Amino acid sequence: MEKEYYPHNVEQYVQKQWDKHNTFHVDIDYNKKKFYCLSMLPYPSGNLHMGHVRNYTISDVIARYHRMLGENVLHPIGWDAFGLPAEIAAINHKTSPDIWTKQNIQYMKQQLKFLGFSFDWNREITTCNAQYYRWEQLLFLKLYRLGLVYKKNTIVNWCSHDKTVLANEQVYKNTCWRCGNTIKLKQMLQWFLKITNYAEELLSGLNKLNGWPKQVKCMQQNWIGKKEGIEINYKIYKTNTILKVFIQKKQYMHNISFIKLSLRHDFCKKISAYNLTVKKFLDMYIYQTSSKHNTLSFIHSNLFIIDHLNNKIPIIIVNVMPHNIKACIGTPLYNSEDHVIAHKYNLITYVKNNVNYLFNSSHVKSNMEPLFFQQKIYYSLNDWCISRQRLWGTPIPVITLTNGNIIPLKKQDLPIIFPKYLFEQYKKYDYNQKKIIDLTWFNYNYNGQYAKREIDTFDTFIESSWYYARYTCPNHNKGILNPDDIKYWLPVNQYIGGIEHATMHLIYLRFFHKLMRDLGLVYNDEPVKNLLCQGMVLSDAFYYIDDNHHKKWVSYKNVHVKYDKNNQNKIFRDNKNRILIRHKMLKMSKSKKNGVDPNSMIKKYGADTLRLFLMFAAPPTISLEWRESGINGMFKFLKKLWRFIYQYRLLPYDISISFNITQLSNNYDQRQFELHNIINKTIQQVSNDIHERQIFNTAISSIMSLVNYMMKYHINNLIDYNIIYYALNTILKLLYPFTPHFSYVLLEYFGNKSIDFLPWPKFFPIKSNQFTVTFNLVIQINGKKKYVITIPIIDADNKKKIKQIVYKNNKISKYLTKITIIKTIYIYKKIFNIVTIK
Repeated sequence: MEKEYYPHNVEQYVQKQWDKHNTFHVDIDYNKKKFYCLSMLPYPSGNLHMGHVRNYTISDVIARYHRMLGENVLHPIGWDAFGLPAEIAAINHKTSPDIWTKQNIQYMKQQLKFLGFSFDWNREITTCNAQYYRWEQLLFLKLYRLGLVYKKNTIVNWCSHDKTVLANEQVYKNTCWRCGNTIKLKQMLQWFLKITNYAEELLSGLNKLNGWPKQVKCMQQNWIGKKEGIEINYKIYKTNTILKVFIQKKQYMHNISFIKLSLRHDFCKKISAYNLTVKKFLDMYIYQTSSKHNTLSFIHSNLFIIDHLNNKIPIIIVNVMPHNIKACIGTPLYNSEDHVIAHKYNLITYVKNNVNYLFNSSHVKSNMEPLFFQQKIYYSLNDWCISRQRLWGTPIPVITLTNGNIIPLKKQDLPIIFPKYLFEQYKKYDYNQKKIIDLTWFNYNYNGQYAKREIDTFDTFIESSWYYARYTCPNHNKGILNPDDIKYWLPVNQYIGGIEHATMHLIYLRFFHKLMRDLGLVYNDEPVKNLLCQGMVLSDAFYYIDDNHHKKWVSYKNVHVKYDKNNQNKIFRDNKNRILIRHKMLKMSKSKKNGVDPNSMIKKYGADTLRLFLMFAAPPTISLEWRESGINGMFKFLKKLWRFIYQYRLLPYDISISFNITQLSNNYDQRQFELHNIINKTIQQVSNDIHERQIFNTAISSIMSLVNYMMKYHINNLIDYNIIYYALNTILKLLYPFTPHFSYVLLEYFGNKSIDFLPWPKFFPIKSNQFTVTFNLVIQINGKKKYVITIPIIDADNKKKIKQIVYKNNKISKYLTKITIIKTIYIYKKIFNIVTIK
């Protein structure tokens, strides 16, 4: 053992051992309880960022902990490799996307290995590999035959910058989720998946997800957006045309002022044929994204409906309607936007009826036939548009005949792979579908008939919607999934990823699981039992204002700190001596130039130090503020523990071969008993923090407290030496999920074998009846000392038990009569203060 801790030597040695023994590869083992731990698969952008490192450190801590519990842990990794960013980057670097992506994967894979993550690399999946997406194409064909996939000419969200369609979930405040460009609506032939068929099950299934954050479930509930009510048939005045109008609550019928009609209602098209004002309104707004962020616009149609009492109610055409509702009542008393409309046209709330009378069929007038009302449910959720107008994606396995008929290809035709020369060709065009479709590969001979291959590709969210299932059987070549592997490994026990995926990936993931269940490919209703959404990694950001009054962000590497003349206030300058403005902590990003390169931290401090800091700096669900002083503190802690172990082994004692901590405890004195008791408390605390609470910073804090206590402990005899040995082994095992390299080497130094499968430390109860172990506790009332009582040391952490002892003490209870206690304050093993109303 080296005298000093040199992280690079330690980590290099341990990683070689893992590679040599293929340590983290797993297969089905029916004699073990399984645990499937999964992080959202990364996009191979070329470099890991701190958000990646935090995400995968969390999953690795959980995976290593459950492996120590003796469970059969599946902890896979792969690459979400298709997508527009790789395509654009490849064009900019004058290479093809496949070459660019493979290079990035190779580099990022090495970064992940440097960090010591316990992934089963034998199960590595790359979604741009045809051996992966061939099964996705087969899944598409199965869904197409079931009528769950269709193609239609529709209005879609179009990003002119990225030259592709976006699903509704990928539009944020009328902008592209990826590039921020303003979205326009465009009429196009597009492929859709019938996610609306599963809207009710996706909604009701949220009640079963007890291990998911409430915030995510609430976001999905709002996105699905269920509205229940009734739909009433009204006649248009002086016509026989029936208009179905939605009413959410019966009592609203007391206050109907007008009928709101969505400009996307089919009836609006009929009106626009003869009403020029309505036509202009439709032309102005029909291609506006149907977003809740749009400003309300409206126009009077000059048409009316006739209600059950022959009242004329005006029809107002609006540009925004929630929940895909096409026609509903306007109720100014309950809706502020409706109040604006009513005020504009001087409409009054004049329908005042007995609701029960209204819904009694014997009173329904003839003008309400053929159907008066029916129960109706609307959802905000729309079918999922899965077409993308780029080549770096999964080809859609269909052809189209000249008469427009779509022919699905057969299983034996799969995988459909774009030839590599296509990517060489389209680089010249800066992507132009019209030119690419003319390339000969897209021509297809179907039984002597001319046909065209589909030029669109799948939305890349499809690849990431079923990968978790394929991880269970990545090399299975007889079908989409292997039933035996699926039955053993699914569902995922722990999933880790960002909350920003709540209404895209996490809804698609659940939807695809239900599709695969109904195809007989999986055997339960939900893909994931427990979900942990990690917070962002924040850091300082600096900028200056240029001559055009624009912010220019400056890399933290080029920021220099100076002080003013009074040496009190910091002044920030860049390399050109420009004064910089320090922004508040922001999410690390390339645009703000405030990202910290993980490689630089690994080189400076080692992977274990970085991992330990990321887990200690904040609870996993809270944003973490990056400060290098914090990571330096973790480095000092590990070096201090390393030196202590080195000095400990120099002491003139030997560990007995027959060393048994239970037997040893029979000979404890009070000091030894107290140390063992603290070890037990630490095991309990850390186990609970990791297993139940998943609050890793408090787990690490408990370990540090034990280390500090142990270092102050004086070794006077062999029992002392042995209990410190027990304490050190326990500490290293508790640290192992966080600092696997550091713990591996030192546990091996202590003579342990099969380090990565050592059992999690157990609580060893000890007897205290051979001596009295107590401490003195000062009792205060409103801060004034009243008495000193003795408390058993075993209850030192139990405030509830201490409160009972204090209140039952005769010397104290006499002070507590006829007073009101507000609260109690317990300072560990020192003071118990009772605060009362004075």
